[in-house]
Amino acid sequence: PLGVPLAQALGQALAVPLLALTDLPSFDTSAMDGWAVAGPGPWTVRARDAVLAGRASEAAAHDGEAVRIATGARVPAGTTAVVRSEHARTEGTLLHALREVVPGQDIRPRGQECRSGEELLPAGSVVTPAVLGLAAAAGYDELPVPPRPRVEILVLGDELLAAGLPHDGLIRDALGPMLGPWLAALGADVLAVRRIGDEAEELYAAVTGSIADLVLTTGGTAAGPVDHVHGVLEKAGATLLVDGVKVRPGHPMLLARLDALPEAVEPGPSDSEPPGPVPSGASGPSATPSGASGPADAPAVGAPAAEVPAAGATAPRVRHLVGLPGNPLAAVSGLLTLAEPLLAALTGAAAAGPEPARVPVQDEVPGHPYDTRLVPVVRRGGRAVPLRYNGPAMLRGIAAADGLAVVPPGGARPGQELDVLDLSWPAAEGAVPAQGACFT
Repeated sequence: PLGVPLAQALGQALAVPLLALTDLPSFDTSAMDGWAVAGPGPWTVRARDAVLAGRASEAAAHDGEAVRIATGARVPAGTTAVVRSEHARTEGTLLHALREVVPGQDIRPRGQECRSGEELLPAGSVVTPAVLGLAAAAGYDELPVPPRPRVEILVLGDELLAAGLPHDGLIRDALGPMLGPWLAALGADVLAVRRIGDEAEELYAAVTGSIADLVLTTGGTAAGPVDHVHGVLEKAGATLLVDGVKVRPGHPMLLARLDALPEAVEPGPSDSEPPGPVPSGASGPSATPSGASGPADAPAVGAPAAEVPAAGATAPRVRHLVGLPGNPLAAVSGLLTLAEPLLAALTGAAAAGPEPARVPVQDEVPGHPYDTRLVPVVRRGGRAVPLRYNGPAMLRGIAAADGLAVVPPGGARPGQELDVLDLSWPAAEGAVPAQGACFT
């Protein structure tokens, strides 16, 4: 594992358990502004003395004495309690308590939260802002995390525009701007977002020449005249782990292991900067390979544990490729069900994500006859409300959604509980429910 500065560890997973490097608190501390007192009252006030946070004090408290103390300050030796300012009054040089004083009150004893060497969090825990605070309090300047997996995104298609309005059969690339930030939020180091034309040799050179741990392609996974991903993988000697899934949209997604490649070369310059992070989605639903790739009750999609190198493994040439469909919502489906679980395994966070929530659906949702459907929803009043614009080529529904409902073959009736994959960002205002929508 690498020692990464705290500011760079957010969103990654701990490679080893987080152990306390010191007692917390590391000394007996006042929990309130008030008076440090010794013995029974009333107490004589040491008028010239005050114990402040962050200042060392060797002063000791003697029975019958009281000294001013600030929250967070180290209590003097011999202190039996701290009396809050609002619970005391002074008369001349004497301090009187206004309520019963219990020994040890309002003192945070050394080691109250943890002792040095105690495990605070297990390995695999995701580093959240709260974890950063805990680590800093426990004495850490750096955190041990696995290296961030390097990802290169190849956006395929002669028909894609990088800017401007669609025209003359050309359309805007919606996936390039979306996938980089999403993958970065999942803990990936996005090396480049590259646009590749519908040429098999160009794609082969990009795949075999990439230095990334994960190559992610968009489009080209079906059987059309310019769908070259399967042919390129065969030529590269790749092993197909998943070749189609029983999920709509997204059934032509694939996962391959690239472990017999020539030496990689540095990729060409990206035509877009690696974007900053955005909130991530949740771990994907069960989906099964279709066709000859396995039985209908095959295990959930995601790289099999035996196929994914452990964090820190010394096999840098074992790499993976996730082929996403070119339709935007179908690509999101593949991102959630293949790319995200694979990245979680590579970063050591495979078990860190929460299980999908089960939420009753508000309206009837038509289903596919044989496959699982993923439908954008918003959660309101404890129910999942299906959204319109849920076709494979549409992003309007997912842009307004806060989750994807996992609809079994045949559909779901009102009130039926469904797994909902959390997209971890707020739903857009004015999201349009599904009444009257045309499901595809």
